[in-house]
Amino acid sequence: MVLLTGPCVIESEENIFKIAKSLEKYHADESIDFYFKASFDKANRTSLESFRGLGMQEGLRILQKVKDDFGYKIVTDVHESVQVPTVAEVVDMLQIPAFLCRQTDLLVACGQTDKIVNIKKGQFLSGDAMLYPVLKVLQTRGCNEATYENSKKHGVYLCERGNSFGYGNMVVDMRNLVIMRNFAPVIFDATHSVQMPTAVGGKTGGDSSMVPYLASGAAAVGVDGFFMETHFDPSVALSDGPNMIKLDELENLIEKIKKIQEIK
Repeated sequence: MVLLTGPCVIESEENIFKIAKSLEKYHADESIDFYFKASFDKANRTSLESFRGLGMQEGLRILQKVKDDFGYKIVTDVHESVQVPTVAEVVDMLQIPAFLCRQTDLLVACGQTDKIVNIKKGQFLSGDAMLYPVLKVLQTRGCNEATYENSKKHGVYLCERGNSFGYGNMVVDMRNLVIMRNFAPVIFDATHSVQMPTAVGGKTGGDSSMVPYLASGAAAVGVDGFFMETHFDPSVALSDGPNMIKLDELENLIEKIKKIQEIK
């Protein structure tokens, strides 16, 4: 099982290392392909007053230190093609935010690296429409046919995080997991799937109590991995706190997912 987990955004070096230390068990678990996730910039926040992060230079310094100290593989978001070469020097997986999944220059820039590319499905797109972002990266890497096997070989993943339709909530259509897995490995983003965009006074809300149910459903359908943001205290997190899983609850959820996968 691929597991992408960590806080939504880099709040401080102290907080990042506190969270990273708590995730060592997953790095040591041979049944898990573990990536530590944190964003150096949240460029798609609702309001100018929302906390965005520490910026690329400082954020990458901290992520490199996590990599050096813990031996973790790293995944983070990129928002512009100009960021990609610098970010690729540190991370093992480049993540395309959902709002940017159709940005050709960004996809091509990621495809020109040797890193895994995790493309989040746009909140405004159907599962079958994600064939074309996959093809943009594959064709950049010299492959013209999008199949599950080709995408896995060339390091192109898709990530489901629900559809919003502009109505302030997310709806997960489990059929998209099956559809997208025809042409790429699929990661299920269990925490962003419970977002309620701009639901709380112009800020993003959410309901993390629903994360275990959606994650269990995705495990039963069949996916290649899970994306779950986590924090030692989501109530004080500076971004996406209402969606995140508490660190002390993450272990039970992952064990539950494993048991469901064993049934299949």
